[in-house]
Parts: sequence; structure tokens; C-alpha cells
Amino acid sequence: MANKDANRENGTVGAWAKRCFFAGRALMEEVLRPHGLGSTQWYILHLLAQVGPTMQRDLVSLLQIERATVSIIVSALVRKGLIEQVPSDLDQRQKLLRLTPAGMRLWDELPDLAFIHDEAFSGFSAADIETTARVLRAATERLNHRLKGKKA
Repeated sequence: MANKDANRENGTVGAWAKRCFFAGRALMEEVLRPHGLGSTQWYILHLLAQVGPTMQRDLVSLLQIERATVSIIVSALVRKGLIEQVPSDLDQRQKLLRLTPAGMRLWDELPDLAFIHDEAFSGFSAADIETTARVLRAATERLNHRLKGKKA
């Protein structure tokens, strides 16, 4: 029982990565709430503002969320008038997403969320941050590889 209590108190790397993610997302949600947006809506707007028009089906892999979730969030952004869905030139059944003028205005008015990264990681060396990112990236790739291996 002592090991379980120690693990609960100290946590594992995975537990701390998850806690950090949730804390950052909670702060993000708090900042976006007055603008009527959630974090996943922000990620879609961010992608469209930075990359440009994007196929709706590509959001599933880019944002690592389920297709049904993408559809619900995209529908909400369309209802708000922030993005529009247009048929793809290559395949009329596929939907291309792009910001509307109202979406561009809102994007320009949104606060820069870089402060969340700064708050979390200020005081750490660039080497510490790179090491942490490298370890988490490698661990994620290993787990994804194992998961894909089981599906085959």
C-alpha cells in the first residue's frame, strides 16, 4: 500500500504531463470563456488563421479528436458565423473550412495565449525544456507505435 500512496503523492511522468496539460487547458478555457470559445474551437480557429483553409477530415488527425467531435465543434463555429464550410474543388463531398470575415476579426481580437507557456516554463533552461519535449515526444511515438502494432 505504501507504494501506491507514494506514487499518488509524487506522481509519474505521465501523471505530471497530464496534470500540466489539464492545468494549461483550464487556464486557456478561462481566458477564452469571455469570447464565447472553448479550447478546441480555439485550436480550429488557430489552424485556419495560421495555415489557411483546411479540409474538415484533416482536423481529426491534426487535433487528435474523433470525427463526431470535429463535426459538433465545426457546426458550432459555423452557427457562430466564425468559419464556413465549402465543397472541395477536388471532391464535392468533402468540406473545406475557412475563416469568415467575422472569424478573422475575432481571431485578431483574441488574447495571445503564449503567456500560458511562459507562465508554465519560465525559469527553466532551454535545454531542460528541449529534454522534456524530446522525452515526451519519444514516449508518445513509442506508445503510438505499440498501439498501431496491435491493430495490424
